[in-house]
Amino acid sequence: MSDPIALPAAQASASPPVVTARMRATAEAFEASFLSQMLKPMFESLSTEAPFGGGDAEGTWRGFLVEAMAKQTVRAGGVGLADQVVAQMLKMQEQEQ
Repeated sequence: MSDPIALPAAQASASPPVVTARMRATAEAFEASFLSQMLKPMFESLSTEAPFGGGDAEGTWRGFLVEAMAKQTVRAGGVGLADQVVAQMLKMQEQEQ
């Protein structure tokens, strides 16, 4: 079967659970990205000293940690941004019909 997002609006309305699930996944990915960007400065200001911190590699791993924290926050319910994004996506879809 073809991609439900790429279907015309009339056909997409025939399978709203699939379209809504894709919208939700996209909105959650957006919320995780947003949270990651908001958390990033908080961790950049932390000083890491010996014996367990420092070094060039820590900067690389710190980015992964921030991304994982943002994704986990979204899985735990997030801050409500994904809900707002889905609502707007559905609203825009209804206006097209």
